[in-house]
Amino acid sequence: MPFFYKGELEQIAVSMFTITLAFSMAFFKNVTMQGVFIVLGTVGIGFFAHEMGHKFTAMRYGAVAMYKMWLWGLVMAVFLAAATGFVFAAPGAVYIWKEHLTKKENGIISLAGPLMNVLLAGLFFYMIPFLGSIASTGFYINLFLAGFNLLPMRPLDGSKVYAYSPVIWGMVFFPLLALYLMM
Repeated sequence: MPFFYKGELEQIAVSMFTITLAFSMAFFKNVTMQGVFIVLGTVGIGFFAHEMGHKFTAMRYGAVAMYKMWLWGLVMAVFLAAATGFVFAAPGAVYIWKEHLTKKENGIISLAGPLMNVLLAGLFFYMIPFLGSIASTGFYINLFLAGFNLLPMRPLDGSKVYAYSPVIWGMVFFPLLALYLMM
Protein backbone atom coordinates (compact mmCIF):
# COMPACT_ATOMS: atom_id res chain seq x y z
CA MET A 1 0.00 0.00 0.00
CA PRO A 2 1.64 3.29 -1.06
CA PHE A 3 1.97 6.10 1.42
CA PHE A 4 0.91 8.78 -1.05
CA TYR A 5 -1.38 8.02 -3.97
CA LYS A 6 -1.14 9.48 -7.45
CA GLY A 7 -2.10 13.14 -7.36
CA GLU A 8 -2.40 13.26 -3.56
CA LEU A 9 0.72 15.38 -2.95
CA GLU A 10 -0.43 17.84 -5.61
CA GLN A 11 -3.83 18.17 -3.92
CA ILE A 12 -2.15 18.72 -0.55
CA ALA A 13 0.12 21.38 -2.10
CA VAL A 14 -2.81 23.18 -3.77
CA SER A 15 -4.74 23.11 -0.49
CA MET A 16 -1.75 24.42 1.49
CA PHE A 17 -1.14 27.21 -1.01
CA THR A 18 -4.80 28.21 -1.08
CA ILE A 19 -5.33 28.31 2.67
CA THR A 20 -2.03 30.14 3.04
CA LEU A 21 -3.29 32.74 0.58
CA ALA A 22 -6.67 33.01 2.33
CA PHE A 23 -5.16 33.43 5.80
CA SER A 24 -2.57 35.88 4.45
CA MET A 25 -5.38 37.99 3.01
CA ALA A 26 -7.23 37.85 6.34
CA PHE A 27 -4.20 38.61 8.55
CA PHE A 28 -2.48 41.27 6.48
CA LYS A 29 -4.05 44.24 4.68
CA ASN A 30 -1.31 44.05 2.06
CA VAL A 31 -0.27 40.51 1.21
CA THR A 32 3.53 40.40 1.19
CA MET A 33 5.98 37.56 0.69
CA GLN A 34 7.00 37.90 4.34
CA GLY A 35 3.38 37.55 5.42
CA VAL A 36 2.85 34.57 3.14
CA PHE A 37 5.89 32.81 4.62
CA ILE A 38 4.69 33.52 8.17
CA VAL A 39 1.28 32.05 7.38
CA LEU A 40 2.79 29.10 5.49
CA GLY A 41 5.03 28.36 8.48
CA THR A 42 2.13 28.49 10.94
CA VAL A 43 -1.19 27.73 9.25
CA GLY A 44 0.26 25.69 6.38
CA ILE A 45 2.30 23.47 8.67
CA GLY A 46 -0.69 23.14 11.00
CA PHE A 47 -2.92 22.05 8.12
CA PHE A 48 -0.36 19.54 6.83
CA ALA A 49 0.35 18.05 10.27
CA HIS A 50 -3.38 17.81 11.02
CA GLU A 51 -4.16 15.88 7.84
CA MET A 52 -1.09 13.66 8.13
CA GLY A 53 -2.11 12.85 11.72
CA HIS A 54 -5.35 11.42 10.36
CA LYS A 55 -3.56 9.62 7.52
CA PHE A 56 -0.80 8.02 9.66
CA THR A 57 -3.26 6.88 12.29
CA ALA A 58 -5.71 5.43 9.76
CA MET A 59 -2.89 3.54 8.07
CA ARG A 60 -1.77 2.14 11.44
CA TYR A 61 -5.26 0.65 11.72
CA GLY A 62 -4.85 -0.96 8.30
CA ALA A 63 -7.08 1.49 6.47
CA VAL A 64 -6.50 3.06 3.09
CA ALA A 65 -6.20 6.81 3.63
CA MET A 66 -5.96 9.51 0.98
CA TYR A 67 -6.22 13.29 1.13
CA LYS A 68 -8.65 14.82 -1.35
CA MET A 69 -9.07 18.55 -1.76
CA TRP A 70 -12.49 20.13 -1.93
CA LEU A 71 -12.45 22.74 -4.68
CA TRP A 72 -15.51 24.68 -3.47
CA GLY A 73 -14.11 24.78 0.07
CA LEU A 74 -10.89 26.28 -1.27
CA VAL A 75 -12.73 28.82 -3.41
CA MET A 76 -14.94 29.77 -0.45
CA ALA A 77 -11.91 30.24 1.82
CA VAL A 78 -10.29 32.73 -0.57
CA PHE A 79 -13.56 34.49 -1.41
CA LEU A 80 -14.56 34.96 2.25
CA ALA A 81 -11.07 36.12 3.20
CA ALA A 82 -11.06 38.69 0.38
CA ALA A 83 -14.64 39.86 0.98
CA THR A 84 -14.85 39.80 4.79
CA GLY A 85 -11.42 39.18 6.29
CA PHE A 86 -12.82 35.98 7.84
CA VAL A 87 -11.51 32.57 6.82
CA PHE A 88 -13.66 29.50 6.87
CA ALA A 89 -11.21 26.93 5.59
CA ALA A 90 -12.60 23.61 4.40
CA PRO A 91 -9.79 22.64 2.03
CA GLY A 92 -10.48 18.93 1.96
CA ALA A 93 -10.07 15.85 4.09
CA VAL A 94 -8.36 12.52 4.45
CA TYR A 95 -10.79 9.92 3.17
CA ILE A 96 -10.52 6.56 4.90
CA TRP A 97 -11.57 3.16 3.61
CA LYS A 98 -11.60 0.04 5.74
CA GLU A 99 -14.04 -2.83 5.66
CA HIS A 100 -14.68 -2.84 9.41
CA LEU A 101 -13.71 0.52 10.90
CA THR A 102 -14.83 0.49 14.53
CA LYS A 103 -16.25 3.48 16.37
CA LYS A 104 -13.11 3.47 18.55
CA GLU A 105 -10.77 3.44 15.53
CA ASN A 106 -12.75 6.24 13.87
CA GLY A 107 -12.68 8.26 17.09
CA ILE A 108 -8.92 7.86 17.52
CA ILE A 109 -8.23 8.62 13.85
CA SER A 110 -10.39 11.76 14.18
CA LEU A 111 -8.59 12.83 17.36
CA ALA A 112 -5.15 12.44 15.77
CA GLY A 113 -5.50 15.56 13.57
CA PRO A 114 -6.40 18.01 16.37
CA LEU A 115 -3.73 16.46 18.62
CA MET A 116 -1.14 17.28 15.96
CA ASN A 117 -2.30 20.91 16.18
CA VAL A 118 -2.00 20.77 20.00
CA LEU A 119 1.55 19.42 19.63
CA LEU A 120 2.44 22.20 17.19
CA ALA A 121 0.85 24.81 19.47
CA GLY A 122 3.11 23.56 22.27
CA LEU A 123 6.19 23.73 20.05
CA PHE A 124 5.32 27.26 18.92
CA PHE A 125 4.70 28.29 22.54
CA TYR A 126 8.22 27.29 23.51
CA MET A 127 9.62 29.13 20.48
CA ILE A 128 8.00 32.47 21.41
CA PRO A 129 11.15 33.78 23.17
CA PHE A 130 13.13 33.14 19.99
CA LEU A 131 10.68 33.93 17.19
CA GLY A 132 8.34 36.40 18.88
CA SER A 133 5.14 37.19 17.01
CA ILE A 134 5.70 34.46 14.41
CA ALA A 135 5.73 31.76 17.11
CA SER A 136 2.89 33.50 18.93
CA THR A 137 0.82 33.37 15.72
CA GLY A 138 1.67 29.69 15.29
CA PHE A 139 0.64 28.97 18.86
CA TYR A 140 -2.67 30.81 18.56
CA ILE A 141 -3.57 29.43 15.12
CA ASN A 142 -2.81 25.81 15.97
CA LEU A 143 -4.70 26.06 19.25
CA PHE A 144 -7.66 27.49 17.31
CA LEU A 145 -7.45 24.77 14.63
CA ALA A 146 -7.46 22.04 17.28
CA GLY A 147 -10.39 23.51 19.19
CA PHE A 148 -12.43 24.35 16.11
CA ASN A 149 -11.99 20.88 14.64
CA LEU A 150 -13.06 19.33 17.95
CA LEU A 151 -16.46 21.03 17.93
CA PRO A 152 -18.91 18.11 18.17
CA MET A 153 -20.79 18.74 14.93
CA ARG A 154 -20.58 17.05 11.58
CA PRO A 155 -18.43 16.92 9.54
CA LEU A 156 -15.82 18.11 12.06
CA ASP A 157 -13.52 15.67 13.87
CA GLY A 158 -15.18 16.41 17.20
CA SER A 159 -18.40 14.69 16.16
CA LYS A 160 -16.56 11.39 15.64
CA VAL A 161 -14.47 11.75 18.80
CA TYR A 162 -17.61 12.54 20.80
CA ALA A 163 -19.47 9.56 19.28
CA TYR A 164 -16.60 7.30 20.36
CA SER A 165 -16.18 8.75 23.86
CA PRO A 166 -17.74 11.92 25.26
CA VAL A 167 -15.31 11.66 28.18
CA ILE A 168 -12.19 11.65 26.00
CA TRP A 169 -13.68 14.40 23.85
CA GLY A 170 -14.31 16.55 26.95
CA MET A 171 -10.84 15.85 28.39
CA VAL A 172 -9.31 17.33 25.24
CA PHE A 173 -11.86 19.97 24.22
CA PHE A 174 -12.55 21.78 27.50
CA PRO A 175 -8.89 22.46 28.43
CA LEU A 176 -8.35 23.78 24.88
CA LEU A 177 -11.41 26.00 25.20
CA ALA A 178 -10.27 27.30 28.61
CA LEU A 179 -6.76 28.03 27.31
CA TYR A 180 -8.14 29.75 24.23
CA LEU A 181 -10.52 31.90 26.27
CA MET A 182 -7.71 32.95 28.64
CA MET A 183 -5.72 34.42 25.76
